[in-house]
This record gives sequence, structure tokens and C-alpha cells, in this order.
Amino acid sequence: MDAPLLLIDAASLYFRAYYGVPESITAPDGTPVNAVRGFTDMLARLIEQRRPGRLVACLDLDWRPDFRVAAIASYKAHRVAKEGGPGAPDVEEVPDTLSPQVPLILDVLAAAGLATAGAAGYEADDVIGTLVAAERRDPVEVVSGDRDLFQVVRTQPTPVRVVYVGRGLSKAEIVSPAELASRYGLPESAAGPGYADLAALRGDPSDGLPGVSGVGEKTAATLISRFGSVEGLLAALDDPGSALASGMRTKLRGARDYLQLAPTVVRVATDAPVQLDRDDTLPRAPADPAALTGLQRTWGLGTTVDRLVAALKGRH
Repeated sequence: MDAPLLLIDAASLYFRAYYGVPESITAPDGTPVNAVRGFTDMLARLIEQRRPGRLVACLDLDWRPDFRVAAIASYKAHRVAKEGGPGAPDVEEVPDTLSPQVPLILDVLAAAGLATAGAAGYEADDVIGTLVAAERRDPVEVVSGDRDLFQVVRTQPTPVRVVYVGRGLSKAEIVSPAELASRYGLPESAAGPGYADLAALRGDPSDGLPGVSGVGEKTAATLISRFGSVEGLLAALDDPGSALASGMRTKLRGARDYLQLAPTVVRVATDAPVQLDRDDTLPRAPADPAALTGLQRTWGLGTTVDRLVAALKGRH
């Protein structure tokens, strides 16, 4: 395969780094830097293993967008630490010792010369969805521990796979349309979009999405395979002659309002106003070696920075 465009779900990785690396890993002044070191090490390993030609770390500029909350108010509601005032976004509940590390992670990315991208009012998933939709040059690999991003896999016009790190980078799974089709019983030609609609039916407690009562993953996959999409399923519900069983009709009628709104929440945007901070070509060396060395020394980042620099050099 040609050198891919690697799209990193940054928050997914730094949360996993935070919980996967002991908080006893600190800077010389005692400040925890476990997430910074873990994230930097994962980044270096991904460059070593995936050998991308381009790379973008995708950011949540709004972790709970208004358009999703307007559709389904329970969306991520259990993760709100503080309600935002009029016009202000809600604040996500994040461990006290993780929040200060996020700016340091961004500083490392900038000093290394690695591109970041975000979109005002959108999540990182939407940034990824938009970049995937626009890509016509290189194959794409999306790195995330979030199964929601399975929906972006495709074969054409450029292939897209997900490097799923839900069980850690050492146990990463490569998820392609064929893998999705095999795992969930979805048609391979539309496995990515099919997965999004499967997820809407199944629901996701971690995102505050109730799903359809009595419809689990296997049943959801069967329904999407048969009717194509949530919209197709609702059309079948309105057609007395369709092949929907009476018990399923009852379940779906009870969830009609939810199903009319769920796709807005579950499907990633493909037209978000994405802004990149620099060219996404993977550099041969850090953009600002002095700044990167300074971060390494000040924050005690040790060999993780060395490994990142070596990965950039070795990839070429």
C-alpha cells in the first residue's frame, strides 16, 4: 500500500495515554506528564509502524456540539462537568491532572512540525469525517479507540481503514470494509455508513444514546442489511406491506422520534469548516528542534521525544 494519510483522533489517544501510563511519571517539578509521554510514544510508534506520508492530529474544538444536543439532549450529558452559560459551550469532565497536559501535547506537536486540524463547533470525529470525504490522493488510516469512526471506512475513491486501539496500540486491530462486513454482517459495499446506522439502532450509553429498546447489535445489523439505512427502515415501518415483523414494528414505532433524529447525532459530518495549522506532509526532522529539546528538558519527557525524532528520520 502507498504511504497513507494518518488521521489521529488526538483526544482518544491522550485519554488512553493518561490512563495507561502511571501518574507517577512527572516533570522535574513534580507535574504529572504521563499523558504527554504516553501520547508522544504512541505517536512515534504509529509513525514507525504505519509509515505515513502525511499525518494530521485531529482535535475536538467542541466536544458536545450544539447541533447534536439540539437533536438529542442526552448526548454526552452525563459527561458534563459544568453547564456553559448563554452562548458558552459545556465543560467536559476531565481529570484535573490531564487538563494541564493537553496544551503540552499541542506544544510537542507544533515543535515536531506535525499538523493539527480542528473545526469550530465540531468534534474530532467530524474533522476526520470531513478530511476523509475530501481525500482523493492517498489511502487513509484513522487511528482511534472510538468504534463510532468505523463508519468512515470505505474502498473507493481512496481506501480508508481504521486502526482501532480500543485495547491499546499493542493490540491494534485494522478495520476495513471487509472486516466490518465479516464482524457485523453488513454489506461490504456500504459497511461504513451501515455501521453508523447500526450504532444508532443499538445505542451507546457512553454517549448518552438510548437506541431502540430491545434491539441489540445483531438485530440492528440484520435490520440495516435488509433495509439499508435508518431512513429505509422508517420507510418500511410506514409500509404495511413491508417485511417487518409485528413485534419489531411495535419496537420501532416506540422509537420513531428518536430514529428520526439519531442519524444527525451518530453520523460524522463531512462538510465541517476544517482548518489545518500547517501542511500535513510528515517532516523529515522537527520544525523547531530547539523548542522540542526545551520541552523535553523542562518537562522531563525523556526518550519519548528521542523516539519521535528517530521515527521522523527513520520513516524516510
